Amino acid sequence: MTDAGAQAPMPLKALIHAIATELVDHPEEVEVDEVPGDHNTVIELHVAKDDIGKVIGKEGRTAQSMRTLLTALAQKLGRRAHLDIVD
Repeated sequence: MTDAGAQAPMPLKALIHAIATELVDHPEEVEVDEVPGDHNTVIELHVAKDDIGKVIGKEGRTAQSMRTLLTALAQKLGRRAHLDIVD
């Protein structure tokens, strides 16, 4: 991230994108969308079909870890966020 002072919604999206691109075999197909709401932001993660298992992880542990990091950053920014892995 080049602009360390930015407090826009972008850091949440950038965090998930950075993690997902390192986990998958097809990083060029990683797409992250941010759907803002009144009190909650939904981050939608799209990856290639054969990479879904990599971002979910064994027993959902990888996905849960990503959600934990996302929640921590969102709280730091004074927001709430939820991660949806879209297939």
